[in-house]
Amino acid sequence: MQPLSDLLVLDFSTLLPGPLASLFLAEAGARVIRIERPEGEDMRRFPPRFGETSAPFAALNRGKESLAVDLKALGALERLAPLIRTADIVIEQFRPGVMARLGFGYEALRALNPRLVYCSISGYGQEGPRASEAGHDINYQAIGGLLGQSLARGREAPLPPTLVADIAGGAMPAVINILLALRERDRTGRGCHLDIAMTDAMLAFAWYALAQGQASGRYPAGGEGLLTGASPRYGLYATADGWFLAVGAIEQKFWASFCEGIGLDEGLRDDRRDPAATQAAIAEIIASRPADHWRATIEPLDCCCTVVRTLDEALADPHLTARGLFDRQVEEPGGRRMVSTPLPLAPIIRDAAPALRRSPPVGDYEI
Repeated sequence: MQPLSDLLVLDFSTLLPGPLASLFLAEAGARVIRIERPEGEDMRRFPPRFGETSAPFAALNRGKESLAVDLKALGALERLAPLIRTADIVIEQFRPGVMARLGFGYEALRALNPRLVYCSISGYGQEGPRASEAGHDINYQAIGGLLGQSLARGREAPLPPTLVADIAGGAMPAVINILLALRERDRTGRGCHLDIAMTDAMLAFAWYALAQGQASGRYPAGGEGLLTGASPRYGLYATADGWFLAVGAIEQKFWASFCEGIGLDEGLRDDRRDPAATQAAIAEIIASRPADHWRATIEPLDCCCTVVRTLDEALADPHLTARGLFDRQVEEPGGRRMVSTPLPLAPIIRDAAPALRRSPPVGDYEI
């Protein structure tokens, strides 16, 4: 028996935040029915293909069911009413007001099921000047001040590889708040409407700079923070073969081991004197040897320094493999398999889920 095996989730969302949130719930045992338009949601058409569907779609929708419904059609609410009356959770990701215009807003569904936990995920929230504005992950990071922490005026701006707003600002807060709302429902018997704004969470990621600014009266500009480029103890250093060493030797004991390991001049080890000079000297040393040299010499020192891994190297990493992150797989009708999206669930929860599941064809569930 998994912890959420008695729950039914109706997932009206598309693309990444909502489907990832419902994947967390499904892997913990909840029954998830995706409510999709008759031709299927947009993610089903994202390349590359994986059997009869899209690989990104399959990775996010393992173990779920699909119900094809035209929400604009007359009688759509009546058709879904039996499911809504028995559901525990609804997840939706439209712009504010869209579900209400379709007849599926919180008030309409609460009238059918007062115990329903109704979770709305949007870029800017259900209220406020930007509530109806379009956006994607990079926009939410920009508005929330997160991107500005690592950008310095006049310097090259690397594109962040992580969809921080979608995943850590949308999917994960949705799961956390849904579980909290279920706990409150246990106490009161009532459901609620959760307003999850992806931009809101960006300020949580800027916690250090916020504290610095409020205490000192000056917020650090891009590249000036301890973790955003100002300190030689924390950053990326290019190797001789064009790859990178990730250095996180913040604490003094790690810093001392790192400096000794690379042979940094004694006069530069007190990085308070001239951080830029220390940083430049480290860069020169690291650039003199290839990544494999630093993998063999610096990583064993246990000083918070690691050669950056590519994704295929991560998939073969003995530690990550031993943690069971890649044990869950998704299979398509043709028999082809791939690793499902690894979720940071505790092993006791994760390992209770079936190891092999399929992503749903459009409309595999019928009322």
